Amino acid sequence: MLKEVDAALKVLKEGNLILYPTDTIWGIGCDATNPEAVKKVYHLKQREDSKSMLVLVDSMEMLENYIIELPSMAWDLIQLSEKPLTIIFSGAVHLAPNLIGPGSSIGIRICKTPFCQELISRFQKPIVSTSANISGHPHPQTFSNIEEAVKKGVDYIIDPGLGESNAPKIPSSIIRLGPHNEIEIIRK
Repeated sequence: MLKEVDAALKVLKEGNLILYPTDTIWGIGCDATNPEAVKKVYHLKQREDSKSMLVLVDSMEMLENYIIELPSMAWDLIQLSEKPLTIIFSGAVHLAPNLIGPGSSIGIRICKTPFCQELISRFQKPIVSTSANISGHPHPQTFSNIEEAVKKGVDYIIDPGLGESNAPKIPSSIIRLGPHNEIEIIRK
């Protein structure tokens, strides 16, 4: 695993794209603070840059660095969630401007798989995580379902053995958390 982390770090630091396993489905990733890298993801996915993407962090401490004011309920929601949970927060800061959505919003998830934890911890910055597909196409359930155009469009592919398991791969739940702890369920 460490060899893969080292290789991915080199690619991320150069402003390029990786194809990697997350705690949900396979994702296309880049440095979430680098606007040029984010632009490459939009181009690869053939996605309008008005549709924001989410980012992964390794801890609550890292999360706090990218949101102006973290709603008090965020920690409880993250701790109590039985499956991966992406929270859309307002007040995004220190991220690539072309990644931030309307109202300075950004979707963030604390990724808890060993590979992502190690990669993000060593990179010391959030990583973009968007499904490994062309926009409008189904998200891939396994590495073998990823379209060739996506595989050819990234600069490094993490060893597929790190991300394959018998468990079904599904996207995370998504909620919007308002500054006064208002919750809107976007995807269960």
